[in-house]
Amino acid sequence: MARKPTAKESFVMFNVTYEDGTMTSNRRVAEAILGGLEGDAPALAIIEEQDRQIQEQSGRSRGAIKAIVRAPVRKSA
Repeated sequence: MARKPTAKESFVMFNVTYEDGTMTSNRRVAEAILGGLEGDAPALAIIEEQDRQIQEQSGRSRGAIKAIVRAPVRKSA
């Protein structure tokens, strides 16, 4: 029996800079929550939640987020 095609969720990648100067690259945020009047502002809350989950699992805390910037889109060859 054939399967129904599923919609593939798309993501936007962000580079995150923390107060202590460290940086993480390519943090994924669902594209569906971005846009509208807030622009990329909802991404900050999502990334902060990801940091909390990482902290719970690893036991290491991240500093406060200083800035988030969309990562450049890589073109596939």
